[in-house]
Order: sequence, then C-alpha cells, then structure tokens
Amino acid sequence: MMKIFKRSLLAAGMVGVALSAAGCQSADSTGESASNKSLSVVFLPSDSAKEATAARTSVAKALSKATGKKVTVKTTTDYNVAVQAIASGKAQIAMMGAEGYIQAHKQSKDVVPIMTHSGKSGTLSDAQYRSYIMVPKDKAASYKVNGKYDIHKIKGKRMSFVSNTSTSGFAIPAGALQQTFKLKSKDDLSQNGKFFSKVLFGGSHQGSAVNLLKGDADVAAFDDTDLVQYGKFTNDASKVGADFKINKDAAAPFDAVRGKESIALAVYPVQNEPVVVNKKGVTQKEINKIVKVFTSKQVTNDKKFFAPADAKVRGMFTKDGDTRFIAISDKWYAPTHKILGE
Repeated sequence: MMKIFKRSLLAAGMVGVALSAAGCQSADSTGESASNKSLSVVFLPSDSAKEATAARTSVAKALSKATGKKVTVKTTTDYNVAVQAIASGKAQIAMMGAEGYIQAHKQSKDVVPIMTHSGKSGTLSDAQYRSYIMVPKDKAASYKVNGKYDIHKIKGKRMSFVSNTSTSGFAIPAGALQQTFKLKSKDDLSQNGKFFSKVLFGGSHQGSAVNLLKGDADVAAFDDTDLVQYGKFTNDASKVGADFKINKDAAAPFDAVRGKESIALAVYPVQNEPVVVNKKGVTQKEINKIVKVFTSKQVTNDKKFFAPADAKVRGMFTKDGDTRFIAISDKWYAPTHKILGE
C-alpha cells in the first residue's frame, strides 16, 4: 500500500479557539455542543486564514443544504484545538488531517472519516500531497556533498517545524530524520540544543515557510498544499531539489518574502485529509446526504471548494485535473495507522 500520511493533531484544551460565522448562524462562543437543529464544523489553522473565508462559507452552506440545519464555523489558531473539538462533540464535523482523525478516534470511537478529496486522476490512487524539508535557495549549495543535496548537513542548524502535533509539518519529517540519524526519540528534534541548535514552530505551514524565508530558520518543514496559493514550483515538485518560489504578489504572511525561493532536501508523500464526523451529533442519514452533496458535480466544479492554483480567491483545495470528493471509511487510512502504530 502507499506510504502516505497527513497533517497531525493531538488532544489538548480548547484554548485559543477563534470562532467566526458562516453559513446560516453566527458562531457559538459558549463551547457547548450543537443542538439537534444546528451543526458546528471546525477547521485547522491553515484553513482558518482570512483568505479562506469564502471556502469555509461554501463548506458551511453545503452542509446546511445537505442536512437542513444551521451551521456554525469554528476557526482555530492552534493545531491541538480541532481534534479536541471533534472528539468531545463540541464540533460535529471537521476538516482535519489523517493523524488528527486517528487521535480523535482514539478518544471517541464515534469520530469517523466520511470523505477525502481525490488526486488529479479523480480517484484515491493519487490522493496524496507532499511534505518537504527545505532550505533557502541562496544557501542550498552548502547542503551538497559530491554535487548532491545531503540531508545530513542539517544537523546543528536552526530548524522550523509547523507544530509538534502536525503530521506533514513534524511527525513525518521528524520520523524520517529519526531513522536517518538513528535517534532514540523524535523528542530530540523538537528541543533547542539537542539535534538542532534552535527549534522554532511556525504554528502553520505558512508560518514555518516564512520563518525560513525571512532568515529566522536555516531549515524548515512544511507541505505543498498549503503553500501553492502563494507560490509555485519551478521544476519537479516530487523530487529532491524541488524549487518553490513565492509569487511576486503573494498575500500575507508572504508579502515580506515575495520572490524568494527554497530548495527541497527531502520530499515525503502524505495521505490526503479526511472530512470527519462525530456520530453522536450526526446521524447516518445525514452523513449519506452530506456525502451526496459533496460528491456532486456542483461541488466538484465549485471554485470555492477546488480552485486553480493561480486563482485570486483561495479554494478549500487546489483543483488539479479531476480533483473531487470521494467517500471513504477508516480502512482507507490503514497506511497512516501502520506508520503511527495506532
């Protein structure tokens, strides 16, 4: 099976939740579970940015159309928040990472995946994206040995991860580094002075990339799916040496690093994120209706859901070929379960 993974979230308190209205109802700041007449959907920090407002609103409207209920959007500023929201039932639906789902499912067996988005083929065969370990292009030559980029050169550098609970922004690259350097624990990679001289956490994939491009870090981990709205790869994005360049008109937080480039020292495939529900707050009949609406042609062709990489208004996902939502179950995430040992 594919060795593929996705963003991670671990359980934590609801500290730092930012709530914003979408769909049909203003956000509930009380933290109480939704009534049987309403639903709440929670998003990761990377999908909680201002430029994703239209996409979140479209998700809420589609959920409302499917269920006939009022829908509240919950945006987050901390990766740890979303998993606790869905596991506790404070949110009934979540757009989250594969490991985040697995961690939430460990807390509550009522949390299950119902959909993911396909790859370019329109199927699950290429339903994956990539995690990178990158360095600034103007420093990239110093990471070469015998003319080839060498990951061993990053030891002792200043490192930026996304969050220590992010799969593609920490768990996957850290796991790979642990194996490469034969470390006893990944914990050494998240502490100053252990493996790296200094460790930063960007809080989001965008934040980690900015840490690198502004010079606050020498090396950084982040994914492609959260950055393609701000830049583009100028060569093969699937291989070591991939060159990512920030657009000249990139929006914040990249407005201070426009035109800057980074080079990949390592590339890791990652399993696409699921749409998950907590079955205590969503019935099977409602799940069936949600899947029917989200897998419809109307949603598939809606740029608020699947926008071209160069779109002026950000979509929830990037449209590539026949990208669409596809119904799934927990079985599809067996590779992630295996990698995480859970």
